[in-house]
Amino acid sequence: MAKRHKKHKHEEHVDESWLIPYADVLTLLLALFIVMFAASQVDQDKMKQVSEVFQEVFEGGTGIMDGNPSMDKNPNPPTQTKATGASSGEKNGEDAQMEALKEQFQQEIENLKGLQQQLNDYISSKHLNAELSTELSTKGLLVTIQDGVFFSSGSSVVKADGIPTARELANILSDGGNRNIEISGHTDNVPINNENFKSNWELSSGRAINFLEVLLEDKRLDPARFSVNGAAEFKPIADNKLPEGRQKNRRVEILILPNIEQKQTTWDEAVKEYQKQNKSKDSKAKKDAQSK
Repeated sequence: MAKRHKKHKHEEHVDESWLIPYADVLTLLLALFIVMFAASQVDQDKMKQVSEVFQEVFEGGTGIMDGNPSMDKNPNPPTQTKATGASSGEKNGEDAQMEALKEQFQQEIENLKGLQQQLNDYISSKHLNAELSTELSTKGLLVTIQDGVFFSSGSSVVKADGIPTARELANILSDGGNRNIEISGHTDNVPINNENFKSNWELSSGRAINFLEVLLEDKRLDPARFSVNGAAEFKPIADNKLPEGRQKNRRVEILILPNIEQKQTTWDEAVKEYQKQNKSKDSKAKKDAQSK
């Protein structure tokens, strides 16, 4: 009698084909992460190089700018070995870019300082130190003019005795090269509502526009390089609670932008470093004077 063989049930095969595209996705994500990480390292290295250039431009400083703790601040980095092939070419290219950037910023700083000196000389010669001031700010060369120089209270019409000053400023600006210039009007926080102006927005804008029109009587100035805005009372530089503060806030500003091809934030960092270096020099000079 033949033995009866037991029939074994075959286990159902689990479909694992989905693992292949899943693994592909994981691989792609890993590759993306590696690329992004590498890019961030390149950007950081470039920013480090740029910041070193700025410090060298401004009074020959060394190291990394303050405010960026993620960067290496070692004043004595290890000597690097010479690169070869493609790496050597890339290094030489980056060095050339940094050198060109340094020269560009150095020249623009000197140009703006020269323009600032022209303005300061004019201000002193006309005894306008209480009404006009200049500052190499983080945005460019800023000229601040108290409203009484050009306008009567509550008016946007440029006064007759203010026109010569506006024309002289235009003359100096025309010697400043092809830079973009922003004209802005500002008021205090006292509301205005009369037959001419419904708000401080209208007053500040009207003053900026009318002042610009006087400047543009000088045909050497290119209108395409100017822009105008009114900030009303919303960008004060002093406390509006005090009469002296309100007087300072009523002003017209001329912002002469740097003529460079870099991002504005880069210029900001450069000027901040320049101001820090000058402050350090002034402090040292005072200490030396006191010790004598």
